[in-house]
Amino acid sequence: MMKKIIILFVCVLLALSCKTKKAEKEDWIQLFNGKDLAGWEIKIKGYPLNENYKNTFRVENGVMKVSYDEYEKFNAEYGHIFYKEPFSHYKLRIEYRFTGNQVQGGESWAFRNSGVMLHSQSAASMLIDQDFPVSIEGQLLGGDGVSERPTGNVCTPGTNIVINGELITQHCTNSTSKTYHGDVWVHAEFVVLGDSIIHHIIEGDTVMTYAKPQIGGDLPEGFPLAEGTLLKEGYICLQAESHPVEFRKVELLVLE
Repeated sequence: MMKKIIILFVCVLLALSCKTKKAEKEDWIQLFNGKDLAGWEIKIKGYPLNENYKNTFRVENGVMKVSYDEYEKFNAEYGHIFYKEPFSHYKLRIEYRFTGNQVQGGESWAFRNSGVMLHSQSAASMLIDQDFPVSIEGQLLGGDGVSERPTGNVCTPGTNIVINGELITQHCTNSTSKTYHGDVWVHAEFVVLGDSIIHHIIEGDTVMTYAKPQIGGDLPEGFPLAEGTLLKEGYICLQAESHPVEFRKVELLVLE
């Protein structure tokens, strides 16, 4: 009898092991293919949809780059590169790093500053001179070598969020992340569950959690959604704000 129980126990463990292995082989979507910008749309302030002003967005050596080597001076040409389709419930993984020097004319706050826009409006719906899409921004920051400067913060262009039951209307809220100085690669994850909960995870640590992403604050002229409208889905886009930044992984797991 004992022998049968042991055999049954081993079989159960093997079954659980197989399920775990299957879970590890989830169908991650490679949003960035490592070769080109296929599947992405570009919107740079002051320019029509998909006009890649001064080759700002490019792929070199398997890395998606935001580059300013063709700029003489930055004149608020804030740029965003959007994946072609919207998502609602998902886990997003990216690996990024800041490199080199900020282009002349960039704002001081934009030093080693980029972001991942979640639940964003589409690239096609942005106005020609719109700075940033209405979205929830997972802000990515690099250190200056001296000061503390956490990454994985949240900013809210045209939106608000709820933290611990309180409506947050200020533009940016810092995470509990450590500071990453230098040109180091940083692993960031975002768990987005429709209009309920969003988690920011940096190098395996959950550094920011908030709820009920919604429309609020300053909105572009003619924006179709009313203040307080919950955001259940939207586009994902990456920022160009005047400092060179690279992305070597952008992948997504649908959780629905």
